[in-house]
Amino acid sequence: MVSDSEPDWQREVFDVLKAAGVRHVCYVPDAGHAAAIRLAEADPGIEAVVLTTEEEGIGYLAGAWLGGERGALLMQSSGVGNCINTLALQPCIRFPLLMVVTMRGDWAEFNHWQNPMGQATEPVLKQMGVMTWRADAPAEVSPLLRGAATMAFEGDSACALLLGQRLIGEKEWVK
Repeated sequence: MVSDSEPDWQREVFDVLKAAGVRHVCYVPDAGHAAAIRLAEADPGIEAVVLTTEEEGIGYLAGAWLGGERGALLMQSSGVGNCINTLALQPCIRFPLLMVVTMRGDWAEFNHWQNPMGQATEPVLKQMGVMTWRADAPAEVSPLLRGAATMAFEGDSACALLLGQRLIGEKEWVK
């Protein structure tokens, strides 16, 4: 369950996926997706699948689609780098691919190792034929994700919603 201290947009990510008929939520654990992951795990109508690495999710979602079901991949921008080769699968077989990506290497990043992939995430996705939208304010999340889900599931397209660090909030180094 989402706590009162968590922003509504985090709940909206799950709600939009559920309303879009998503039955599979694949993820590598990430604090930015924690609410959606907890809600997916608690929902008996959704198969929540923890991945070893993000590119596994693309193959898993292709299989779900072949089985007649919809899915979404939740990941951090650093995981996009792991997916580059596997993203080539989508234009070859034209299955719906919906990704929700929390950004690192973005505004107020404290970990300089996150910067290269964070800055490359959107251009890399676009170069691989993925349509992208970016949410930096809570009011943008639900309509952008609904639109991306429609384009993915109704048009067999690859779509990604990028959740910017201004939306997620400034991270702090905690020892």
